[in-house]
Amino acid sequence: MRDRLTAFARVAGSFVPDATAMAVLMIALLAGAAVALGDPVGAAVDAFYRGLWMLLAFAMQMSLVLVLSAVVSATPVFRRVVVALARVPRTRHQVIALAILVAAGLGYLYWGLAVALGPLVAVHFARAAEEKGLPIDFPCLLAAVTAAGSVWMYGLSSSPALLVATPGHFLEKTTGLMPLSSTIWSAPALLYVVAYPALLIVVVRLVMARSVQPLSAFPKAQRLALQEHQDPGATVASSATGIARWSEESRVVPLLLAGFLVVWLWHHFVTTSASLDLNSMVTILLLGAVLMTGTMSALTRGLQHGVQQAWAVIVLYNLYGGVAGLLQYTSVGARLAEAFASVTTAGTFPLLTALAGTVVALFVPSSGGQWIIQGYLTSQTAAAVGATPQLGLLSLCIGDQMGNLISPFWLVVAAAIAGIEFRTIFGYCLLFAGLWFATGVAIFTFLSG
Repeated sequence: MRDRLTAFARVAGSFVPDATAMAVLMIALLAGAAVALGDPVGAAVDAFYRGLWMLLAFAMQMSLVLVLSAVVSATPVFRRVVVALARVPRTRHQVIALAILVAAGLGYLYWGLAVALGPLVAVHFARAAEEKGLPIDFPCLLAAVTAAGSVWMYGLSSSPALLVATPGHFLEKTTGLMPLSSTIWSAPALLYVVAYPALLIVVVRLVMARSVQPLSAFPKAQRLALQEHQDPGATVASSATGIARWSEESRVVPLLLAGFLVVWLWHHFVTTSASLDLNSMVTILLLGAVLMTGTMSALTRGLQHGVQQAWAVIVLYNLYGGVAGLLQYTSVGARLAEAFASVTTAGTFPLLTALAGTVVALFVPSSGGQWIIQGYLTSQTAAAVGATPQLGLLSLCIGDQMGNLISPFWLVVAAAIAGIEFRTIFGYCLLFAGLWFATGVAIFTFLSG
């Protein structure tokens, strides 16, 4: 059974088209659906026009997350921490369990940590396991670590939960304010956060084959673990002289930049009382990169290396913006949501809401954006069947992350950081996505009051 599941995971990945090609196919499918539903061709063109560049800021933010995380991960300080954790396990099962728990912890604190650092955890844990002769399948471990980060949906950076807890949010007249105690800190949500990583550990132990693909089977990933490239902090002779060389090699300039970044973070968190968001996360990563590399020349070399990991998302995110535009600015998105709402009952509400969330998440790569699209219809459906809008939000989040786990959009990011082809982990992610979906639907169907 174990070998059959492993074979399925590997074969399923081979049938997945390139992520950029899939984005193009999605655009064609949605444009055709919009016209078929009665939208004028001009309206479909305008929707694509409006969407193509609407994720430009997000694309840059994610590119910075990838680049700066690469810089941080290449520094001796980061490697020592992760390598120290990776050396703790003494058995195959301990490697799986600790790697998953570390990734889940990162995800609960902030989704960007799981996205940027989770794959690096898998790389170093796989390397340490191989050195000890423990049979760890790297693609399976990477997929498991990626899946473990899913708890972010009910963690401290849950975009929909933070949005509806903020006075003046766009649905306040419909749903009122929803405090975090009624959403991500409710008993069912907390149970989900604990239960999913625990079940994931069990499932990975069952499905990981004994005949494994170790880290050494993936040269780029192995180089990342062994750090065969030059460390960002390494000294390289510079042709600059005088003040130019001083500005490159002195620790004063990076400390000055670090001071500016600390001021920005103080203003963000203390003066304006803002919460952790993507901009502040990028700022924290930049601060870490500046302090951990030590000089501007070392930071520059680290950035040159890190940029190589961001190529996969630069154009892809813009294409997904076109997909999101077609979904938001034509009748396709609303018709999909209405179709689910028309067949919903109190008993099937969590299941069908999660299914609707999954469909939309395949096209909209933003949890906050997905709630904006589906929040009103979800809340109205909840009221019609006697459920709370909180249950609607929590159920929608199941589907939101389900879509993330089965769409190449985020898998490309994880694979790019780890230095492997995303198809290699796709099949495993399908398995772990099914576990995520089944666990969430069961909890919110039977344990929500």
